[in-house]
Formats: sequence, C-alpha cells, structure tokens
Amino acid sequence: MASDAAQKTILKLILSLPSPVLRAMSGGGVVYKGGRTLDPRFQFFAHAAKKMPPMSSVSPAEAVAGSARALAVVQGPLEPGVRTESLSIEGPNGPIPCRAYRPENQDSTAPLIVYAHMGGGVIGDLETCHAFCSILARIVRTAVISVDYRLAPDHKFPAGLEDVLAAYRWARDNTARFGAAAVPPAIGGDSMGGNFSAIIAQEMQRRGEPQPAAQILIYPAVDVASETPSMTTYADAYPLTRATMDWFMGHYMGADADPADPRLSPDKTADLSGLAPAVIATAGFDPLVDQGEAYAKRLKDAGIAVRYRCYDSLAHGFTAFTGAIPAADAACREIAGLVRETFDKQA
Repeated sequence: MASDAAQKTILKLILSLPSPVLRAMSGGGVVYKGGRTLDPRFQFFAHAAKKMPPMSSVSPAEAVAGSARALAVVQGPLEPGVRTESLSIEGPNGPIPCRAYRPENQDSTAPLIVYAHMGGGVIGDLETCHAFCSILARIVRTAVISVDYRLAPDHKFPAGLEDVLAAYRWARDNTARFGAAAVPPAIGGDSMGGNFSAIIAQEMQRRGEPQPAAQILIYPAVDVASETPSMTTYADAYPLTRATMDWFMGHYMGADADPADPRLSPDKTADLSGLAPAVIATAGFDPLVDQGEAYAKRLKDAGIAVRYRCYDSLAHGFTAFTGAIPAADAACREIAGLVRETFDKQA
C-alpha cells in the first residue's frame, strides 16, 4: 500500500484535473439535488466510496481505523505559525486527552475556543479536526483546545458530552495558562461536536453558569430523530448517509435514551433566549442541512446574534477535507473569520 504522502501526491494530481474531466471520472455529468450542485472533487470522492463497504456494514473498531486512514489523505497541514501542546484534563471518568493550538500572533483579548470533533459519537479523534483547529487558531488569533472525548459503543451517551463539558469547565478556569481573555471560552464543534456545543450552551443556562463567548456549530446534529426534507433528499449523500446516521445513533444511544431529551437533541429545548451568539455553518449535500438552518433561524427569532452560512456545493465533514478540496479550505477560513467577527462585536 502506498504511503500517506504518496497517496496525497497522487490524489493532488487527480484533483487538479479540470472539473469536466473529474466529473467524467466520477460517473459522468453534474450531481444536482435539491437545487444544489455538488463540488466536482466531492463528487470524485463520493463515486470512489461506492466501491467500498458502507460504514453501516462494519464494526465500530473497523470504522474508526478506516475513517482515520481516509482522512489522513485528505486533510490539510497544520497552519504555519501555530504550535501545539498535548494536554491531559481530569474528567468524570479519568483523564481526557486534549490538544492546545497557539498562534504566534495571539490576541490576548480574544476568548479561548474549546472544540469537539465530528464522528457521530462513535469515530474520530484529535487528528480528525487537526487542520481545522489550526485554521481557527491562526485566523481568530486565539488558543484552541481540542477534546478527545470518550466514544461509543464502549462509552454511550452521555459519556462523550460529559467529557466535553468537563473540558470546557477546565478551560474556563485556565484561560490565563493559554494567554486568552479572562472570560468564558467559546464552545464549538462539527457534526456530533456541534451537537455537544449547542447542548453545552444550553446546559450553562440551565445550571446558572455564564454563557460561552460564542457557540460555533458546524453542520450540527440538533435533532437525532429529525424528519426534515433534507433527510430524504440527501439520504444517500457522501460521506454521511441516513443509514450511517442510524448506525451512529444505534451505537451512541443506550436502550433507555429518549431522542427528545434536549441533551441528545438540543433543538427540543423550547426557549432559546439568552444563549451565546452563534456562528452556524451547514453543508448543502448533507441530511443535516435543514435542521442546522432551522436551528439558526430559531436562535435568531429568540434574539440571538447569528452568523449563518450554507456551503451549497459542499458535503458533510468538509472541515476534514481542507487538503483536497479548495472550496472546503475556503469555507473553513470564512467560518474562522466569522468567529473573529463575533468576538470583535463583543469586545
């Protein structure tokens, strides 16, 4: 098998081909669904994935290993001028591994960011969001702490959520250690990490603790039993299908878990007033696109400052594709810019 470096080189050559050639190699024609056109590079990956067994057909351990190998080839490098530090934070069930990102031109007036990776609560680790966390650190000019929370099925709901909550509280008490402003950190994440982030903002309110500086929700899952039109329109989208979502939730939720519990589905919370300002980004080719947009609208209607973007041509998981898909890289940098704008507005 070729090394990651060799695979990246070959992939870069293929993905640099003109869009019509890429589309011809990827089943031919344009992929157009729900009024959106899929990026030709995402189309290439989606076509290649059809030859592989679906995630819903493998064990969680196989899925963890397979996704890690795949993402290593498409992820971008660490941003220049950003250094990292390994951390261990005491959690509810022992140490939680974390990684801090510090940009060389850090702004000491900017809040810290605590970040949770994607993966349906079943897959993913610190490497999953490595490139994106460094983009956040560099563009927002602040420290970012990435959390390696416990995963199902060995640790079902609410284990992962409780780890991120513990890491958030620890970070809130240690902002000075990372050269950040002495205010509550922002909480952010993508997919399941977005789910955790929305819940943590709500949990802070429920427990009478200060709101985060911001909530950064990237293609978040806010309703685990959603039946919006995008759940059907993009049911077979790459890389997140409806079958994969069901597989994730089957492993993540225990037999007694209630999908209507706001700690599983934050969209089920009736009153969203008083929550932190939000940066919300969705992907067009994603079963979750409707629920992310609807949550942004609910927050706005509740009087929350929201910066919302939908990246119509991109698919779920795009933060992990910054080294392979230029539009994904551009989207990640725009999201980081929106976070910086949100911080500046509060200053």
